[in-house]
Amino acid sequence: MMDLKLTGRTALVTGGASGIGRAVVTALLAEGARVTVLDRAPRPADLPGSVHWHTGDVTDEDAVAGAVRDCEGLAVAVGCAGISGPMGKAPTDISRADFSRTVEVNLTGQFLLAKHAAGAMREWGGGAIVFVASNSGFVAAPGMAAYCASKGGVLMLAKALATDLDPYGVRVNCVAPSIVDTPMSRADLGLVEAGFDDQPFPVHRPEEIAAAVCYLVSDLARGVNGTTHVLDFGGLARSAFPA
Repeated sequence: MMDLKLTGRTALVTGGASGIGRAVVTALLAEGARVTVLDRAPRPADLPGSVHWHTGDVTDEDAVAGAVRDCEGLAVAVGCAGISGPMGKAPTDISRADFSRTVEVNLTGQFLLAKHAAGAMREWGGGAIVFVASNSGFVAAPGMAAYCASKGGVLMLAKALATDLDPYGVRVNCVAPSIVDTPMSRADLGLVEAGFDDQPFPVHRPEEIAAAVCYLVSDLARGVNGTTHVLDFGGLARSAFPA
């Protein structure tokens, strides 16, 4: 088993109540990290007692700052909080409010996490930040304009922050998965009950994304900065050339 040397490190995870975020919390705990979560959902009953919980929205800067202050020696920050926004709608039918809310949560929320986490990490000798983005930041599907725009912004935000924060020893990267079996994706695709087992396309388990996150926040990835780790079963590699 690869030792990621995360034992004793302090980590903050946004959106840790379910889906990818919950898998990241579980993986970090298994690696020996001390974990704090910020999520607008109430604390899950089955969450280990060692996890510090903050109930709040990632678009609330005071909530983000408060969670960061609870993380003495913060070395790891993972932005998993996100929403689908208006799905299956033509751009002409998307309200300004819905578009703005999607960008606010998916993009501005990541900026606020990085802003406050990086400030704390500078005081503790550096650290690593990972945003959960999406392959929808690279390629578009019909009816997902707000989501695609917000996730595309996350990819560029990571590059800009990596450039600005490198002198302080703070790395910033993204993971960009395709479909992951989470409550959100099941709801988006009308598969809440059926699940993904019989679907004609590959689907990630949340644990697979969490493993990529743990690598990126570890010292084994100390040379990885300002990049996006795509997990899409090779989708971006395929040409549309009709051959």
